[in-house]
Amino acid sequence: MVDGARLIRSAKSGSDRTFNDVMAYNITVTPQSPEQFFRQNHGTLLESVDPSLLNPSLNDENISDAVFEYLGHLDLATNVTQESFIDAFAQKTLQILGFVERDLILTARHNIPLRICGDNQRVAETDVCLLDLRLMILLVLQDDKTVFSRSYPEPQVIAEAIAITPPLDAMTILCITMVGTRPIFYLVPVTEALSNVVALASIPKLKQWS
Repeated sequence: MVDGARLIRSAKSGSDRTFNDVMAYNITVTPQSPEQFFRQNHGTLLESVDPSLLNPSLNDENISDAVFEYLGHLDLATNVTQESFIDAFAQKTLQILGFVERDLILTARHNIPLRICGDNQRVAETDVCLLDLRLMILLVLQDDKTVFSRSYPEPQVIAEAIAITPPLDAMTILCITMVGTRPIFYLVPVTEALSNVVALASIPKLKQWS
């Protein structure tokens, strides 16, 4: 295991974060099965979804306008030529799966102030995020931009979670990265101690956060 204390920690905005920056703070990502991660029957998410979405076809004249629009977003995101196509598809998917409830808003390109290595001028920019009317961020989503640049979503989405100031001593942020149209889900525990380590570029303890 790489000792984060031996790696350079520098002030970077969230979009510039790399895997080395994650290791520098001894943050680890632990893979889990869907059953372990969701801890419930994740198939229930589909109960409120239009059945025509489960076996869809753009050539079906009987599908609703809403389903036709969603399939159009899926087609654009599958054959991606612009990053905005993935953003739009992600937003539509979250809406269809019921993530957007009353008093919650999905927004794109939301900047979160990020204090890192003593620098207060950095930001972590989300591709998509879910927030309430008090501007409390509940979910962040980051696209895989490797089609367009050497920019990987996992370090960026972790930076975005850390940038969210926990209202208490600790909170867990739901994060999603999109690799094409395939989502990868994360639960990122953010503590006041972790926020302070990143803000001050302190030397982290081994295996302190995961």
